[in-house]
Amino acid sequence: MATRARRRLRFVLTFAALFALLWFFWDAPPVYPLKIFVVLLHEISHAAMALATGGSVLRIELDPGQGGACHCPGGNAFLTLSAGYLGSLAWGGAMFTAAHSRRVRSDRVNFWIGVLMFVLTAVYVRGLFGFAFGILFALALIGIAQRLGPAVNRGVLLGLGLTSALYAVLDIKSDVLDRPWLLSDAAMLAEITGVPTVFWGILWIGAALATSAWLVHRAYRTA
Repeated sequence: MATRARRRLRFVLTFAALFALLWFFWDAPPVYPLKIFVVLLHEISHAAMALATGGSVLRIELDPGQGGACHCPGGNAFLTLSAGYLGSLAWGGAMFTAAHSRRVRSDRVNFWIGVLMFVLTAVYVRGLFGFAFGILFALALIGIAQRLGPAVNRGVLLGLGLTSALYAVLDIKSDVLDRPWLLSDAAMLAEITGVPTVFWGILWIGAALATSAWLVHRAYRTA
């Protein structure tokens, strides 16, 4: 019982420290690569859904201003547009869960994330900034997995998962609720469904918050 209590305390302290660092230093330079990584996950999620529903992927683009675009004609437009925020949230949830699983080696997860990111960047990402970022970030993850210890790899994986979940909430709020006139995924969904942009923003934020709360609660109970 004491061991479980210590594990739970360690989880709470680690989670609180990482959350505080991301929250208070969100615009700090060290967090910038993590945010671009999540933008790439967002666009990859669009691409995956387009392919899954019969479409194609022409290219993925990233820009230094934390923007991105996935040029993926065909497929189911409703599902493809919805997959961006929900997909990055799902990626974040999977990484967060893996980081807290005693049955999963974080270094192996980081390694294969790096390999997958390298391949997808080489195949789909175009433009100097996006291509260079994808390749370098992938190589960095592979290097961390191969050269650093379990504690560092677990911390990196937890940071990636937490950033992905937190970024989904903040990005939806910024692009959909605060600035509903932007040409966002929600705005394009509003065009094809007739349902207001703000509805999709509220729906996605609710899903992101509920999923994040469930993940944290589950991780605490299994710590």
